Amino acid sequence: MLEFIQLLKQRYQAILAQAHKPSGNLDYQLRIDQLTLAEAFVRKGKLLASKDKQVLQVAVVGPTQAGKSSLVNVLLNQASAGVSPLAGYTVHPQGFCHDVKRGDCQGLQRYFGRFQCLPPEQLGKQRFDCYALSETTGQSPYLPACVLWDTPDFDSIDSETYREGVLRAIALADVLVLVVSKEKYADQSVWEMMAEVEALNQPTLICLNKLTEGSETVLLPSLKEKWQHARSDAFPEAVPLYYQKATGSPQWPGEYQNTIAQLAKKVSHPKHARMEQALLQKHWQAWLEPVREEHQLFDDWQTLLDGLLKQAIDTYRHDYLNHPHHYETFHQAMAELLTLLEIPGLAGFMTGVRKTLTWPMRQMMKLGRKRLHITDSSQEVKLLNQLAEHALIQLADQLLDKTGQSQQSDWWQALSTLLRRQKPEILQQFAGAVKNYHLDFQQDVEESAQRLYHKLQEQPMVLNSLRATRVTADAAVIALTLHTGGIGVHDLVIAPAMLTVTSLLAESAIGSYMHKVETHLKQQQFTAVNQALFVGCLSQALNALPGQLANTTHFNISPGQLQAIEQQLTEKRHGLRLL
Repeated sequence: MLEFIQLLKQRYQAILAQAHKPSGNLDYQLRIDQLTLAEAFVRKGKLLASKDKQVLQVAVVGPTQAGKSSLVNVLLNQASAGVSPLAGYTVHPQGFCHDVKRGDCQGLQRYFGRFQCLPPEQLGKQRFDCYALSETTGQSPYLPACVLWDTPDFDSIDSETYREGVLRAIALADVLVLVVSKEKYADQSVWEMMAEVEALNQPTLICLNKLTEGSETVLLPSLKEKWQHARSDAFPEAVPLYYQKATGSPQWPGEYQNTIAQLAKKVSHPKHARMEQALLQKHWQAWLEPVREEHQLFDDWQTLLDGLLKQAIDTYRHDYLNHPHHYETFHQAMAELLTLLEIPGLAGFMTGVRKTLTWPMRQMMKLGRKRLHITDSSQEVKLLNQLAEHALIQLADQLLDKTGQSQQSDWWQALSTLLRRQKPEILQQFAGAVKNYHLDFQQDVEESAQRLYHKLQEQPMVLNSLRATRVTADAAVIALTLHTGGIGVHDLVIAPAMLTVTSLLAESAIGSYMHKVETHLKQQQFTAVNQALFVGCLSQALNALPGQLANTTHFNISPGQLQAIEQQLTEKRHGLRLL
């Protein structure tokens, strides 16, 4: 699941960088943030699974200038976090180990992944894929043993550059401390963030900072209303923090001294997997909306291909298999039959002559070039190659139509460009497949001749008559010239020997059997052409084109990939393979 979320986020980022998706940049950026949060939450699940006991993680979050760093120092009871009156001063997650050793937090590096852990003094605004983790001295009465995180804001103009660090810190937190000021508590960005993290089910504390005496009675009801509008869970404890002019920092009220420790008792790590699933299911359909749109395009593409290939195979059946003059394969079987009609006593002599005259061709057969000359002169081979080229021309025309008419014109345009670039290679591969099919099918042709010959052996009078006809027509020479390329199948059809043999067979007692053999041969041929050429070669090559579209402009996540990952998402909690 983690790998899939990372893949989906990468595709969103790449497509957004191209800046020509009709759905709008805001939708895509929101989904990238959601995926970043989900990725981090799944990483936390892996962290929790790595040890029996984990250090408590508390994150202080909020909008810019809310006083997050100042509150961190108050909670730590020492000045550890850097404070500045300038907005956006903190741009990296900074963890402070309170009453725990830094060595107890080694798993955090696996959690943060590509983020590098640096000393606080080495953090700079030149790079944002880093964080700090340091130990504090002394004890604070406001905190249990934990790592307290000071986080960057999530609402400033520049926050997009360091937002990933904020989201990773939020997902890591067992307890969330939301800091808002009287100027910032109503900002939409605050409540959008709180709505996004609701599925994490984190015990939360709200700190209403920079108050003046008496202002909390007005602000707290409004704050509660904002919470209830954004979230469905109960309104959490809200701590009023009054501005201390002398120190410039808030003072933590004594009655809330144990509040964070009490919230820590509500943390339930065994429930993490269920919360993880809830987070994924909350956004799943929205995340996959453009992926499913592409799947519909795949279906439309498949329908387009099916229609063109059906038209091609129907044309092959009509213009070749069922054509009274163009169908040549059965005549090849009849030519093979001529070589079997040897008269006892003359067979050895004629076979010896044939072996002598066909020695060069037999040497070529040993090199895997059997009947290469027949393939080159075959009407069937020419027709099949023409059908493939015609299908690609039609396909190119229909893609141009789709480009001008479809709302997903960029997808069809990219596919049209890809087809134009790969068309010569596809036709070359198809031509090679046609030649291989034609050579392989000669075995079926020979088997048909054998079936006719064995049937003739049951009719001695017909067999003897055909043998006599074969000798008088000097069929050995005809067969030789066919095998060596000196005569084509069309020429063979009008040769006297072939005309005589075909007529005698048709008028004999096995005439119906001959037609049965021909029908069976046609069916075998149709199946072989459809499976080996149109389905196995041409359709396979064309179906692979959408998967070759650039990942920077398209998601290219197949229905099979999506089905496999959704099966993991919907499995029962026992043995859930989310990780």
